[in-house]
Amino acid sequence: MRDRVVAVISRVLNVPVAELNNTSSPDTIKNWDSLKHMALILALEEELQVAFSDDEIVTMLTVGGIANAVDKKNS
Repeated sequence: MRDRVVAVISRVLNVPVAELNNTSSPDTIKNWDSLKHMALILALEEELQVAFSDDEIVTMLTVGGIANAVDKKNS
């Protein structure tokens, strides 16, 4: 599942998969602004058939945090 999450992040943020790690965040990826964050959330919801709450969305600010949120949805 993590590979799918990273692939979506890579596609939406236009960043090579090899450059992403668990600590990648808006602070380390210049393309990751608030608008791209919402596009990322929507792409993840569509790709993975899940829905995130507002509280979840505001905490999903690293690749690792996003992967953990997705894991919680699938458990």
